Amino acid sequence: MSTAAVPAEQLLYRPEEAAIVLRIGRSMVYEEIRLGRLQTVRIGRRRLVPPEYIEQYVELLKHEAKATV
Repeated sequence: MSTAAVPAEQLLYRPEEAAIVLRIGRSMVYEEIRLGRLQTVRIGRRRLVPPEYIEQYVELLKHEAKATV
């Protein structure tokens, strides 16, 4: 039996990592955060994005896409 730790699911993403997940640019992530469209949490001075906020942002984009049809 191995005692190696199983990597935990990532709970918080740096904005740069969120950009990779969303396949958009880093500056676009910061703009969406500034506009309040992509929510973050703060730990000290750091802004981090929980996966559920990324999912909410994607749902917002889907909703906007449907509204334009």
